[in-house]
Amino acid sequence: MIKEYPQLFIGGGWVDPAGSRTEPVINPATEETIGIAALGDRSDTIRAIESARRAFDEGPWPRMSPRERAAIMIRMADALEKRSEELVALNIAETGCTRAGAASFQTGIPIAHFRDIAERILPGYPMEVPLPPQVGVGIGQGVVRREPAGVAALISAYNFPLFLNLMKLGPALAAGCTAVLKPAPTTPLQALILGEIALEAGLPDGVLNIVTGDVDAAAELTSNPMVDVVSFTGSDMVGRKVFEQAAPTLKRVVLELGGKSANIICDDADLQKALPGVIRDTILHAGQGCAYMTRTLVHRSRFDELVDLVTSRLAAIKVGDPADPDTMMGPLGSAAQRARVEELIAAGVAEGATIAFGGSRPAHLDKGFYLEPTLFVDVDNSMTIAQREFFGPVMILMPFDSDDEAVAIANDSDYGLAGGVWAKDPVRAYQIGQQLRTGYVTINGGGGGMSPDGPFGGYKQSGLGRERGAAGLEEFLETKTMVWGVAAG
Repeated sequence: MIKEYPQLFIGGGWVDPAGSRTEPVINPATEETIGIAALGDRSDTIRAIESARRAFDEGPWPRMSPRERAAIMIRMADALEKRSEELVALNIAETGCTRAGAASFQTGIPIAHFRDIAERILPGYPMEVPLPPQVGVGIGQGVVRREPAGVAALISAYNFPLFLNLMKLGPALAAGCTAVLKPAPTTPLQALILGEIALEAGLPDGVLNIVTGDVDAAAELTSNPMVDVVSFTGSDMVGRKVFEQAAPTLKRVVLELGGKSANIICDDADLQKALPGVIRDTILHAGQGCAYMTRTLVHRSRFDELVDLVTSRLAAIKVGDPADPDTMMGPLGSAAQRARVEELIAAGVAEGATIAFGGSRPAHLDKGFYLEPTLFVDVDNSMTIAQREFFGPVMILMPFDSDDEAVAIANDSDYGLAGGVWAKDPVRAYQIGQQLRTGYVTINGGGGGMSPDGPFGGYKQSGLGRERGAAGLEEFLETKTMVWGVAAG
């Protein structure tokens, strides 16, 4: 069944886009049309921004208490959970993610985090903190208030559409901001469906607006003076443009950008325990994740052993229809993304790296934007494939001879989003992890998933600001100091 959203969600209702334009949504596994979405332009984006501005300046949302906002957000979480099976199926069709991935990190986890910020983080966050008494010319006291920042432009990427939409929308709404949400052009359906969720939950008109469109529509969001905060997830190249466009009006900007994260496997590490993570970060959603550790650095004494283990495991990966529960890796998100990954694979070969496994399109699949899981060896960290983000199912293995060399290789990158360390001694692993210039580090595989309280974001060209937990909420809050006299001095 084709999912149709021929209208945009603006001002609390569905409205026709300029020119009543629509665009097909393509299933990357079959190349067939699975949906119709409205196609907005700059004028539609302006309408949405004006709606959000009115809702913030005149409406009830920013003036509600945190608990009042939380109650409506909990109803949104309830509505999302009721439609979880529909959302999983939509994610499989729209992104090409496998069923297991669609049910967990694409759908289940973001809904749980959205609920958590409404039920736990927001009610417990101190929106007003007293200042200690001040004695000088007189005696004074005061408070530090946290207030909603204003209109938030939320621009998400194609790889984890519902996840990114909710990770941005949750803290923005919790803070009391109004929002304009713009999804990636190839995955609009998992954003537009949130309009139905907002109506069901009773979100006040204009608090959430959802627009689609091209580069011009996005540029309006990042440059319009009525917008106060921009939260963007995407490539570092586009992130720099977002930063430039926001600069003239000095907007607050949150950028969650690319990564080329390193996973360090020491000489005494248990390779059987480390192996699942190495494979996961190669094949999970066909490698389309910014925080995946796609540079595996392994001590030279264990290098050949790990290469054999990885190639053997990759040979057993079932690539194919993501709707099949037995499929382990689906397609890339678009023909354009597959072409970019293939260009980087060719660059790796041209620069002297060796393909130890994969590197081509699967011979048994004549439709869909598929690539084989791929492993490179004989890689120097100065090569293009070691410095540029693949955003595809490609892993590189590189040897090192000492912990200091491993840290130097890991940090020799323009990016700094994530990293990992494996060692028999957890203290040694922790000390290595402390030296990594990244925003997120796992020690011996981490601690059981994504903590809703763990701030997520990057160093260097991996971005600005943080998402998740109280840190993510604070990106959408302004700080105000208020003081008054108590007695004359």
